This record gives sequence, structure tokens and C-alpha cells, in this order.
Amino acid sequence: METTNRRPGLSHPVELKHVRLNDPYWQSYVELVNDTIIPYQWEALNDRVPDAEPSHCIRNFRIAAGLEAGDFAGLVFQDTDLYKWLEAVGYSLTNKPNGDLERLADEAIELLASAQLEDGYLNTYFTIRNPQARWTNLTDCHEMYAAGHLIEAAVAYYRGTGKTKLLDVARRVADHIDRRFGPGERQIQGYDGHQEIELALVKLYEATGERCYLELAGFLIDERGQEPNFLHREWEARGRTSYWNPGVVQSKPPAPEYHQAHKPVREQEVAVGHAVRAVYMYTAMADLALHNDDSELLEACRRLWANMIGKQMYVTGSIGSTPHGEAFTFDYDLPNDTNYSETCASIGLIFFARRMLQVEPKGEYADVMERALYNTVTAGIGLDGKHYFYVNPMEVWPAASSGNPGRHHIKATRQKWYGCACCPPNAARLLVSAGQYVYTSNSNTLYTHLYIGSETELELSGRNVRIRLESGLPWNGNASLEVASADGSGSFTLALRVPSWSAATTFRVNGADEQPVIRDGYAYFTRDWRSGDCIDAQFDMTPRRIYAHPQVRANAGRVALQRGPFVYCFEETDNGAPLASLSLPADAELTSAWDESLGGIFVIEAKGIRTVAANEIDASLYRGDPPVRTPAKLRAVPYTMWGNREHGEMQVWIRES
Repeated sequence: METTNRRPGLSHPVELKHVRLNDPYWQSYVELVNDTIIPYQWEALNDRVPDAEPSHCIRNFRIAAGLEAGDFAGLVFQDTDLYKWLEAVGYSLTNKPNGDLERLADEAIELLASAQLEDGYLNTYFTIRNPQARWTNLTDCHEMYAAGHLIEAAVAYYRGTGKTKLLDVARRVADHIDRRFGPGERQIQGYDGHQEIELALVKLYEATGERCYLELAGFLIDERGQEPNFLHREWEARGRTSYWNPGVVQSKPPAPEYHQAHKPVREQEVAVGHAVRAVYMYTAMADLALHNDDSELLEACRRLWANMIGKQMYVTGSIGSTPHGEAFTFDYDLPNDTNYSETCASIGLIFFARRMLQVEPKGEYADVMERALYNTVTAGIGLDGKHYFYVNPMEVWPAASSGNPGRHHIKATRQKWYGCACCPPNAARLLVSAGQYVYTSNSNTLYTHLYIGSETELELSGRNVRIRLESGLPWNGNASLEVASADGSGSFTLALRVPSWSAATTFRVNGADEQPVIRDGYAYFTRDWRSGDCIDAQFDMTPRRIYAHPQVRANAGRVALQRGPFVYCFEETDNGAPLASLSLPADAELTSAWDESLGGIFVIEAKGIRTVAANEIDASLYRGDPPVRTPAKLRAVPYTMWGNREHGEMQVWIRES
């Protein structure tokens, strides 16, 4: 059924079923998803986790299917929690068949299929609560957003099991939307307030070969931002009201910038609005540029990438600097103690980066993909797999989180679940599918983007090739790419990313030093490779300092630390409180040491300074005596692991003295 419609020269991801992870670090996350997160989240979806916010998700489907009496509960897009769970299950079954899990998923699929209406429509809120209002409030109600996550789940489950039940449901939903939306006279010429379906429709096209899905994605992308503005027209048609404030007539229409609908997407230059919606849209734009050879759309992607990464991204690979709308603000506005940095936003950033890597293999895309994956995404899940961050701050003061209304969104500890639980299943589906982000390939080149230990099989230059990647990352800087087997003869290319964090990278081929051609952050090795040939890479893991652009006011006079792909942070557990009293001398030596805490990690240590009151008896809020500087031993741990020990303060950026 799947299409192989790919343009020559462009690379494509090596399918998950052809990548077998054997990486100690990442395999532990995959096993955590398989063994703990998927079962735990199933319990959460069924409202069986004690002391956690209820999901209502499964019960809504039971009511919509006529199996139970009751009213809809939860958020209008609550269905997506089940869809993302099913997508994670699809990836899990691709990696490791599990009959019990598959039977459980099949039962869930039967349930949601029984809630689908005859015309293909599927949405429990509107089916239960307001069937006459379907497609009347796309701005607020996320009907296409929910459908998009259903489609993604269906494609993943089809690829993982070969079963088409969920795919058939998704196609009926997509066909229903295709009939209702488009440029036709009797169609709705509009788009959803929350982008997602656009990238999902491209996946459906890739799985089925049905070009109508690709064309629908293109329509939804190109219609956004056109005048007269659809969001405003729809708002007028429903009496200037919002789903979120029923019955209240509003004085102002929806803000187009928030929905990335302020101008046609091909003309956009700056990342604005809700961060998750933005990167989901950019991902779809890159998908369409790939499939349609659309240079104008690709150039828009490049502009938006440059602005977002060069002026609006945090050092951990997170985006979205304000809780007001979970959104971007303006260039260089990157506060540390109030930022939002939603886990979902970094996941969307990874999606976007991988698509750009397919268009043009440039190290900057993979650097960001790695930065977001190793830092923000994994920070969103506790080491037990049962606690989650929605927001990923750069700095936490627990007293302010509880006592300052402007910082209530900053949580000092991970939560069991959320009423709006988009992030936990989103992180699960990404982590369990990590294998499909390691490589891309074209007819004669294999690109290695992430150094995650694995094996893959593919065809290069007409030869069947098996590649084995071994990696010491994230703790050690050694990696090797071995041609485990290769039939026939003929040259092909192995391209290895040179991480930007490695100040000195060396390569050896079959034990001999090699100076490869390095282009756009990749080292290229071309030859008639034979079984047993091996490329060894050595990356510089020396701890290093990172400084922000001078216009990032929040970090003036501050420094952050990085070792390998990890950005580090300081926790009260290791350094005492207040962390704001600490500073790192500019000439202090940074050393790394292995520590058995947190499952075994490398910490960064340095001799620092703590400032204390000259007269601790003096209780004056302001005083004339300067503080006293005393020696302090500083200890930093990977940011991704913060919050897994005692409750306390945390900060990424420290004053440099």
C-alpha cells in the first residue's frame, strides 16, 4: 500500500522497522516507555491513577459509542490523548511485538471505531455535547487537530502491526474532511486553529499513495493567512463568541499572529504565536516542500528556522518564552524564571529539524534535533516514567512557584498527570520511535545524524548493506560505524555528523587516521566499502562554557555549562540555597567526574564563590555593607535529570565572576 514517491537526491528516514537500537542510554528510555509509561498512561486514560487529575478520555469514547450514559468531560480535544497513546503503541510493537499490548490496543481501536459516525466524523465532544456545531468553531475547538493525531496513530499502528482497522477509520475521517474543506463553492475555505492535521495528512499520503491527502494538506497550509482572514470570518459567523467564554460577546476577534495566520505562510519570516502550533505547521511546510519540490515553501522554512533557532530558542533546545498563549514573544526575549518551553514544542522542533535534514543535510538541523532530544524532551519525563513536566523552565525557585501568581506555571516537581495531558503521551511516542531519527539515506549515501547505538539494513548504490553503529554517548566521546555486511561491489558514501559541541573531532578508517571532506557539518567517506570496514570517531567531551548573545538580557553576565550533548544545571541538592548567591569565576577550571547518583552520570565540578551577608544578624532588607565572598564547591548535573531527587531550587545559567 505504501508509496515510494520520493524525489531523487533527497534523503528519507530509515524506517523504524529497519533500525534496531542497542544503545544503553536510549534503550533504557525505550524500555521505560514499553514497560512503564504505556501501561501507566493507559491507567491514566481510564482514570485509575490515584491522586492524579482525571482524563475522562476512555469514558468519553464509551459514551459517544453508546456503551455508557453520561456527559462529555475534559477538554474539547481530549480524544488526542488516546490517539497519541495508540501511536506510541504502534511504535512499541514495531520495535518489540507484544501480544497482550496489541490485544489491548485492538480493543481501544474497536471502541473508537464504534464512536465513528456514518459520514466518517469522529470527535467525542461534538458527538456527545453539540452535534449541530460541528465545523463551526475551528479556531477554538481543534477538530482537525484531533483528527490529525488520529491519522498519525493509524499510520504508526499500521506500520507496526500491518493491521488496517485504525487506518480505515482514519481514512474515513480524512475523506470526510476532504469533502468539507477546499476551494470548492460548497466547501469551507478555512483551516484549524491548531495545526497538526497538515503533517498527518502527508503521512497518510505516504502510507496509502492517495494524492488527495497531500493536496488537502497543501490547501490547508496555503489557505492560512489569506485575506479575508478565515478566523475573523468564522468569529463573525458565530456571533463574535468563543468556546472558552460561552455566551460572552467579544470586542476583539482572534489574534491571527497567535495562530500563524497573520500573513500567508510563504511570506512569513519570524516565528510568532503558539509555539507548538508553529513548529507543527513548519513541519508540514517542509513535508510539502519535499514532496512537491516547492522552492518557495522551502525558502520560507529556512527563514523561519533561522529566526527561531538564531533568536528565540533556549540553550536546552526549548521554545516558547511566555506562558501567555504558550508562545514566542520577540527576538532575544528569553527569560529564565518564567519561560514556558512546553515539552510538546521541543518535540515539534525535532519533527521540523528531521524534515529539513531530508531536504539538505546540514549539521545545524541535527545539532538542534539532538539538543532538544537530549535535554528538553527527556526532562519532560521523570526517571520513574510516572511523573511529567509540561513546562521546562531554566530556573526554579519553589517558593515563587507557589507564592507568585506569575510563576504558578513553573512546577518544582513533575506531576502525575494533567487535565491537558498533551505532553506525556507526546513524549512517549517520540522516545519509543527514536530509532527513526538516527539516519536518513538516499540512493548512495547514508547520513548518521544522532550517535545512538543501533543496527540498520538498507540498500546503497544497489547493494544490500548492514550497518552497525556503536556509541559511547552521551557520557563518552567514542563512536564507530561498521559495515557489518555488504554484498556486491561499488562505492557508496557514509556521512557522519560532526557535532558542533565537539571542539576537536578525529576520524580513523580501519585503524588509520583519515581527514575526510567536511561539508555543512558532515564528514563524508566514499569508497567501495567491504564487510568489516569501520569508521571510528572521537569527539571532544571537555566541559565547556556557553554564553548568550549580548541582547539576551536575562543572561547578561551569566554562563551555562555543556558536556557533550548535555546542557547542565545546578540544583539546591548539590549546592545549597539560594542558588542566586553562587557565581563561577571566569578562570575556574571545569572538571568532569563520574557519579553513581541518578543511575550513573558525569557531573561537572568547579571552584566557585558564594556571597553571604556581611552581617547575618542584620535583618535589614537593604544595607550599606557589601556581601562577603566565600569559597564554594559547585556541582552541576545534566538538565534533563533535574527534579529527580530532593525538592529544591534549580538554575541553568550562573553568574560569572
